[in-house]
Amino acid sequence: MSQTLGQSMSTAGHWFHPVEPPAEAGVRLFLLPHAGSGAIIYRDWAGLLPSDVAAQAVTLPGRHSRREEPTHTDWEPLFDALYDAVLDELDDRPFAFFGHCMGAQLAFRLTQRLAQEGQPMPVLLGASGWSPVGFFEPTAEQVHMPEAELVEWIKKLGSFPAEVYDDPEMLALVVPALRADLSVAAQFTDDGQGVACPLVTYGGKSDPLQERADAMSFWASRSAEYLGHREYPGGHFYIDHHAPSVTADFAGHLNRFASAFQG
Repeated sequence: MSQTLGQSMSTAGHWFHPVEPPAEAGVRLFLLPHAGSGAIIYRDWAGLLPSDVAAQAVTLPGRHSRREEPTHTDWEPLFDALYDAVLDELDDRPFAFFGHCMGAQLAFRLTQRLAQEGQPMPVLLGASGWSPVGFFEPTAEQVHMPEAELVEWIKKLGSFPAEVYDDPEMLALVVPALRADLSVAAQFTDDGQGVACPLVTYGGKSDPLQERADAMSFWASRSAEYLGHREYPGGHFYIDHHAPSVTADFAGHLNRFASAFQG
């Protein structure tokens, strides 16, 4: 790729990083991060994906390069703004979504809404570390838990580098964004509906947020073209350690469906 995700982190005010996808890439991939984070969690993916795939990771308001912007604490305003941003970004190339945790929630709903409104559809949806059934659902009490308790909780999940927890300045950036995203995620309601595109899922074998052992099996009924579930050693953030395997598997599916789209 001509520009990596990491190289574009300094660009402020944009939903997608890099801001401009390489013109020579034939396929686009929108990456949606977990609660409290941003595009930086996918910083290595550009180097792992085929050169024909233009990966653009989403950064929501209130973090990283958009930290001066107010965070959203309600689902609908955030989702509407993200949906409009995606629509504005689409061109005539085939595209896909991949999301982890809250990012999977958003990618799932984006795919549904595009179909409902007769817009171009992704050729593939990848959902990681979340299922609409059997996964942790934040409560209002958890959203507003004291900071010390919240920090201990995210420590156990391993959601941020260890140095973050001992740095008050870093925590001051992380905690508000995480609270906002937990508030948003708490408002997600499952209507039992699926998506009108191929779907593949990924997860960690010992994910503490998976409250039912069969949680990921519920995805099978959400797409007529369900491609199965890939499970890896590790917890909720298994993806940090298995990105090469996940990207290879997802890219293989993406290449197949994008080629069919391009005829």
